[in-house]
Amino acid sequence: MTLSAFAQAVVDGVLTGGVYALMAAGLTLIFGVMDIINIAQGIMVILGAYLSYELSAHVGIGLLPGLLLTVPAMFVLGVAIEFGFMRRLRDQDRTQMSILVTYAVAIVIEGIVTAVAGVDYVQLQASYVNSSIHMLGFYLPDIYLIGFGLAVALMAGLYFMLYRTKFGHAVRASLQNRTAADLIGIDVSRVRTISVGIGVAVTAVGGMVFGATNAFNPNTGYDLISRLLAIVILGGMGSIGGAMGAAIFLLVINDVVAVWWSPTWAPLVYFAALVVVLSVRPRGLFGRAAVRAQ
Repeated sequence: MTLSAFAQAVVDGVLTGGVYALMAAGLTLIFGVMDIINIAQGIMVILGAYLSYELSAHVGIGLLPGLLLTVPAMFVLGVAIEFGFMRRLRDQDRTQMSILVTYAVAIVIEGIVTAVAGVDYVQLQASYVNSSIHMLGFYLPDIYLIGFGLAVALMAGLYFMLYRTKFGHAVRASLQNRTAADLIGIDVSRVRTISVGIGVAVTAVGGMVFGATNAFNPNTGYDLISRLLAIVILGGMGSIGGAMGAAIFLLVINDVVAVWWSPTWAPLVYFAALVVVLSVRPRGLFGRAAVRAQ
């Protein structure tokens, strides 16, 4: 592998990592607020991609303008799922039971999407999907630049919300001590519902970018959730910035191995890197010691 090919693989990994961080942001937010592992996150990303596909292919609304419709729609879906299923989980076994509940939700969503859209692979199309710019000797696909920009903007927005707004203070208070949050007048149930809505809403953005860079069908969510969980675990469960750092780290390794060695071995090295890092730092790259008290 030449030096230029290595450098191109690193650049591609950074840009692709931004896209995966975009998809993982909602997953880590939901866990951070509710201790819920959302196995349905993968199919929700694919659902977001299908919504963008329907709007662009059949209604004539572009991918980026379509987000003005898909993001609120996914927010409503997240609120409905939290109200109908997640809220009923007991605090004592919330994390364990959430895996079963959200897996069931994933199966239902996959069945509905399959019945409506079929199993054929599709991909989102737009003028900027297949174009790129040449800068400093690198070819940078426009859609990856857009995805990376959206990832940075959304991560910054989530961070600002959590640490610079009254709602963010309520979220973090609920995270640290639900009983104390109740005593000072915070509506913890409302905070959790809105947080899940936001966590699902951002999958609309991630789904749009993923669908523009990859062919997908309803089954794609299964491979996707394994990668997203690896990113969230490596970055530190509940860490927004950690998701970004872990996504870039893992995708750079994935792309470099694919170019230097073989695309067949890239997924193995991807998950092997996760195991190696966690053996040294079990809480992940940016994880903190548990602070939650019920």
